[in-house]
Amino acid sequence: MQGTTDISIFVSCYNEASFIKETLDNVTVALEEAGCTYDIIVVDDASKDNSVAIVKDYIFNNPALPITLKVNEVNRGLGNNYVEAAFLGRGKYYRLCVGDNAEPKDKLIPIFRCVGKADIIIPFHNVIGKGLLRTSISSTYTFLVNILSGYNIRYYNGLAIHLRYNVMRWPPISYGFGFQADIITRLLDEGASYAQISTISIERKGRASTALSLRNTLSVLHTLLEVWIRRFRRLLYGSNWIKPREITI
Repeated sequence: MQGTTDISIFVSCYNEASFIKETLDNVTVALEEAGCTYDIIVVDDASKDNSVAIVKDYIFNNPALPITLKVNEVNRGLGNNYVEAAFLGRGKYYRLCVGDNAEPKDKLIPIFRCVGKADIIIPFHNVIGKGLLRTSISSTYTFLVNILSGYNIRYYNGLAIHLRYNVMRWPPISYGFGFQADIITRLLDEGASYAQISTISIERKGRASTALSLRNTLSVLHTLLEVWIRRFRRLLYGSNWIKPREITI
């Protein structure tokens, strides 16, 4: 369960033909420059474009790279794929890298260099190109999760690094937009150590956002309810709670 490599990377792919190759280039170079041993699991979630063909060509042209491709026949959603890919990896640690190449290579390297410094590495993003409405919604969401959980995390959707075992042992119950806050707060409830680091991501222009879809809205409401229930349970059984420890990097 501890893994034979430093980290497994789950690369999510849904209609990412324009970005998936550059994503794999950035992720592999960043991992190698950070000095990590790794494996990469690409999960194509029933793309309607030629994403699968591009990934297959990439693997064929780079046979030395430890990349595997799983193709879903039906769309299963990011949260489901996140948990399933954890079981397919070999790394001690685990992280999601979204296939739209939103994270520049030079910003991934410092994140990967933090592998092993805490049970959870939590990036908080300065997002380039993010609109005022979405920034406000994101800030409100973070505020609500912190109020309900009792924690003080700067950002919950920053694609944290986790121990892969923890993802398999305590998977998120939410499977949509809220799954990252779900698993972070759940692992903090279990006493996981964590570190928060600043980084930058790029908001892709000209692409329709699904953050405000009905599916994601329901996921967020589900997450907030689960977070509150766990905190209530923690208050009832506080003597058995191991306080999480923040590590400064």
